[in-house]
Amino acid sequence: MNEIMFLIEDDPYGGYNAQALGYSIFTEGETVSEIKENIVDALSCHFDNLEDIPKVIRLHFVKEEILTYAPNAKGCFA
Repeated sequence: MNEIMFLIEDDPYGGYNAQALGYSIFTEGETVSEIKENIVDALSCHFDNLEDIPKVIRLHFVKEEILTYAPNAKGCFA
């Protein structure tokens, strides 16, 4: 295996949560820099041998936004 992908989402209480797709690897961090460091650390804890750690680590950032639909009496946005 040459690559692994992490799904990174905003934590509702601040910071970020990261989960490796297809593996039971989870970590968190307050900043993007910290989440990257914690991902590398989590990989070294998960894999027994250094040569088993994928050489490419893809980070997929997911940003959720909420758009509410609230038209006025004429059917248009206010």
